[in-house]
Amino acid sequence: CARTAAASPAAGEPLGAELLDWGRGVFGRTINEFYGQTECNAVIGNCAAILRVRPGSAGRVIPGHDVAILDAQGRPCAPGETGEIAVRAPDPVMYLGYWNRPDKTAEKLVGGWLRTGDEARMDERGYVHFSARVDDVITSSGYRIGPSEIEDCLTGHPDVALAAVVGVPDPIRTEAVKAFVVLRAGAERAGLAEALAARVRSLVSPHVAPREVAFVDSLPMTDTGKIQRRVLRDGSAASQDLDLRLSPK
Repeated sequence: CARTAAASPAAGEPLGAELLDWGRGVFGRTINEFYGQTECNAVIGNCAAILRVRPGSAGRVIPGHDVAILDAQGRPCAPGETGEIAVRAPDPVMYLGYWNRPDKTAEKLVGGWLRTGDEARMDERGYVHFSARVDDVITSSGYRIGPSEIEDCLTGHPDVALAAVVGVPDPIRTEAVKAFVVLRAGAERAGLAEALAARVRSLVSPHVAPREVAFVDSLPMTDTGKIQRRVLRDGSAASQDLDLRLSPK
């Protein structure tokens, strides 16, 4: 007999508005995004049946868990302020430690909190908006820039299938934003790199707009579907074709 999916979960990378719309169109359901780690299972999540799902948000803290956004000194961040996701230890879905690695466990469990290494902000309604892995944060002209919002903006363009953003060395800004873009079949490349940079300037912010855009055949992914930004930063992405490099200003 025919069966209909009651719910569709997703995790690993922020979905963004386009994928949420795709899920509604294909499955007839809103995809419930959630957040967790190997060291600590799902502690933040969406539930479309009872909560409004907001694009770019992993949802709210799941009851039974104590989750906070902490600054570098371990102090709670104000609503809307970016910091590190931390989970109070112990927790029923949290690991006990790394096997035979007490040193690594001590680095992860600090002051009674599991420091996840993921940056995010929590809004006034308690929704958590993922920014980036700490390792993926781009430092440019004094700004700390997460790739997710830029990537979501780029993939919202009808000619873009996939996008990834990393920081590359820049003598003036410390790092510049560079976008790697996979195009949809039949897309016209002429003028597209400039149009994508302008789109980010207009819809997100001028200071996060890519200063370099490279069109690639594919993006390096993990087995679980996460973009391997480290590979892109290391310059080992194949078939790289740089179409835009803005002059310093």
